Formats: sequence, structure tokens, C-alpha cells
Amino acid sequence: MERHFFFSACALLLLAASTASAARIVEHTFYVHNLTVNKLCNTQIITAVNGRLPGPTIRVQEGDTLLVHVFNKSPYNLSIHWHGVFQRLSGWADGPSMITQCPIRPGCKYIYKFTIIDQEGTLWWHAHVSFLRATVYGALIIRPRDGHSYPFPMPYKEVPILLGEWWNTNVFDVEKLAVAMGAAPNLSIAYTINGWPGDLYPCSENQMYKLKLLQGRTYLLRIINAALNHELFFKIANHKLTVVSIDARYTEPYVTDVVVSAPGQTVDVLLTADQPVGSYYMAATAYASADGVLFDNTTTRGVLAYDGAPSSTTPLMPVLPDFNDTPTAHKFYSNLTGLVGGPHWEPVPLKVDHEMLVTIGLGLEPCPANTSCKGPKLSASMNNVSFVRPTSLSMLQAFFFNVNGVYTTDFPAKPTIEFDYTNASINNNIPMLFAPKGTKLTKLKFNSTVEIIFQNTAILGVENHPMHLHGFDFHVLAQGFGNYKPATDRKKHNFINPQMRNTIAVPAGGWAVTRFTANNPGVWVLHCHLDMHLPLGLATAFVVENGPTPETTLPPPPVDLPQC
Repeated sequence: MERHFFFSACALLLLAASTASAARIVEHTFYVHNLTVNKLCNTQIITAVNGRLPGPTIRVQEGDTLLVHVFNKSPYNLSIHWHGVFQRLSGWADGPSMITQCPIRPGCKYIYKFTIIDQEGTLWWHAHVSFLRATVYGALIIRPRDGHSYPFPMPYKEVPILLGEWWNTNVFDVEKLAVAMGAAPNLSIAYTINGWPGDLYPCSENQMYKLKLLQGRTYLLRIINAALNHELFFKIANHKLTVVSIDARYTEPYVTDVVVSAPGQTVDVLLTADQPVGSYYMAATAYASADGVLFDNTTTRGVLAYDGAPSSTTPLMPVLPDFNDTPTAHKFYSNLTGLVGGPHWEPVPLKVDHEMLVTIGLGLEPCPANTSCKGPKLSASMNNVSFVRPTSLSMLQAFFFNVNGVYTTDFPAKPTIEFDYTNASINNNIPMLFAPKGTKLTKLKFNSTVEIIFQNTAILGVENHPMHLHGFDFHVLAQGFGNYKPATDRKKHNFINPQMRNTIAVPAGGWAVTRFTANNPGVWVLHCHLDMHLPLGLATAFVVENGPTPETTLPPPPVDLPQC
């Protein structure tokens, strides 16, 4: 009897420990405030979290509940987006300003609370108001629950690699000037690795990220493209990289010597220190797909130094692709596949309830009267609708409280005017360059399946557009160039092991086919993750209706939700 009681008590203790582990609460405090920094021969004030650039790395396990207390001590309105987190029934914590919340005003605070469900890998967090995410960002690393392992050999060490973008001026003013003038924003002057520009920039010889390696060991590099407006090539001299996850979705191992990432995307790679003892540069530079458009044509680099390498050794430099090497970029983007049967793998939904063909691209709009704007302003649109965010109430509040007049649900499921989308001659048809403004959304029934075919256009030129969907991941069934042709391109759809992402880089002058299941009630924005394009109107959103049970119904907002 005593022995039976002993084993029962142990079982109960183990069960309690397991439950406690699964229900762990991870708590952080973010103080967002001004910070004086010295970079690239310049002293300036930036907005940062807890006095750091990048901001704090958050480490959780799948199943944990995260509480982040955000105190806005900056002079700017602010919100924080947890990029790639599903936010199941916690849409109030998603973060995009005027979509799911009003911004946190200077001197105010807000507690973001959400549970990480069915996700493992590398995500990140960033400001979702104006260009502030240039300096307000950090890594969000999700490890498996206790008792679960990675679907690849355990690495010796895990290292976040955050690729950023730097201006020697106030980034808030950069956007403000661009909006006022109706022009593209001033270019950044540098890229960074974990906040450091590297020795190719002036006054930066000692501002370079360095990573010590032990020969023979394998490292997991968690690469995050936190740049605002540039896709990036990333290489390490003389080393192969094995991709094992993208956007917190496991992949079939893919061996490459170059990684390409769009703003918002993450790529986890295994790096084995299998070269002779020495020093090797890691480097990142722009992939710029738009012909004739100015871009930041610089290179950031850091150093991988093997243990025992002489400090006097000159590191080897990788040969980076040309800035316009679309074949290399497309090969990387299109060769990744999902890990069927791996943790959190989801089969492709075969029945489609809502089909959409969505054109994406730039355009123009007239200058407002009595402004400094000269000539037509830059604009952007999806299906000839240029998105306008509300100003008095967030769209999620309007959804929950049934408030009319904040948005409409008549976003077109296909282009209102069909044309030869990728033919540059469209620019001779001046009326086609001007898209009307509106806050038009798409209403979806709970658990319906949506297929979106993204089609880039040649209006004002072709370029690669990274499209980010909040609240969901989508299967990427196919990608290609030119106009999407259903009769032939449907044969290219991968229904077996497609990659899954929250941010898809739609090929320059091309298309991408995606699917997702709308199993999360709320309002979820879909937008281009080039920050220069979001305020121009390259966005829309989905209103997902509540499900039939309390477990599939959006709960009320938290009492401290910021008000407009």
C-alpha cells in the first residue's frame, strides 16, 4: 500500500511539474526611451528598448504565456508587433497601430499578453508605428517544450543574427519628410549585424560583431532580416549553411552558401566550424530587384574567429552576389520545402472557400493643396485600392463592438480592371497609375480556406515585394515570373511539402500562390514589409468572424488597451 501511494504521489508530482512547465509565464519589461549613440562618425539620439540596440532577446518555450510590460518613455506614439506569432484568441496583443490597437502614447503603458501555441523557431518583435522599427526591434526565440527536441542534431550553441539598417539621422523625420514631399525616403547609409556596422564603414573599425567558434562544433544561427527597406544576401566565407527553419517553420534541410531574406523573414541555419583554424567574415548586402531605383549599396560584415586563430590573421571575405542577382535569390526562395511530419507541420488545405487574385505595386496620388509636395505623390495599392488606416478607432475595436464607419468589407477579390500586369507599357496609361484611397477589408467565415495569388505589377517598375500576413502562416504553393497563367501554372503547385511562411517575397515582375486557413477570429492585416510602402497604402486586412463556440470567439479587450 505504501509503495502504491509512493508511485501515485510521484506520478502526481511529475504531472504537476509537467503542467507547470507547459503553463509557464515569461515576463519582461520594456522601457522605450531616447538613447544617445555614437556610430559612423556621428552622435545622435535614437529610440531604443532598455538602452540596447538591438533590444532584448526574448526566449520562451512552445506553450508559454508571455507578458511584456511596455512603458513608452519616448516622445513618439508607439506599438509593438510580435512578428509571426499567431495570437490565437489574443488579437488585442498583435500590435499594429490602428489595426488591433490605438498606439501607446508618450508617458503611457500597455501590457501585451499572449500564449505561444503550435510554434517553434525564430520570430521577432518590432515597433509597428512609422520608421521606429529601425531601432526598436529584437529576437523572439521559441524552443520546444520540455521533453521535445529539434528535428535536427542539437547544436553546440544558438546565436541570433539580426540584420539591421542604419540612418545617421532621426528615422521618424526620414518618414515624415518623405510623406510631406511625396517621394521615396532618404536611403539608409549602412547595414548592421547585431547593431554593429562593421569595418567597411567610416569610424567603425572597432564596431564589428565578432563570434568565437570551436573547430568541429555546429552552431544554430537564427538570422532575422530586421532591415526596413532592403532584402539582403548573407554569406560566410568558405562555409556552407544548412537551412532547417524559416519563419518558425521547420524545413527539409537545404544546403547553400548564400541566404536571401526579405524584411520580416527569419532563416535558421546550421553552421559547422569545419574549416582550418582562422578568421572568416560574415557579410550582408542588398538584393535590389527594382531597375533604376536607388538603394543602399553598402556591405556590413562581422567576424567568425576560430578558437586559437591569431589575432593578426586577416579574415577571408566571401564573394557576395551582385545586387541584382535575381536568379540566385529566386533559387533560394523557391527551393525551400516544408518538413512533412515534423513538429507543427500542417498539410495543405485542398478545398478552397475564398479565391483571390491580388495585384500589388506602386502608383501615384495627387498632392494635397497647400503642402510642400511637388507633383504627384508616391502611392501604392492592392487590387487598385490604396489602404488608409483609421484615425479614431482601431479596426479590431470596430469589429468587436460592431462600430460602423471605420472600415468596409468590399475589398475586391480580383483586380477591378484586368491588364497585362507585368508589361511596362501600362505606365503610358496615366489613369491606371492612380488608385483610389479606402479602408477596404475582406470578411471571412471562421475556418474557411483562402487562396491568395499575389501578382506583382510593372506600374512604376517591377520589384520584389515581401508580403506579411498577421495572425497566420500560409503555404507557398508556387512562385514564378510574368503574369500568373492558371492553365499552366496550376500544374506547378506543390501540395506535398510546400514551405510555410508568414512573409512571402513575391518575385520581381512575378507571382506567388499561397493558402491559409482562417481559424483565428479578429482583424488581421496583410501588408508589404518594406516600411517605405506601408504608409503609401500597400496593405489590406481580413475580418475573420467568430467561431461557433466560446473557444473560437474573440474575448473582450484588456482593460488597459490604449485609447485613441
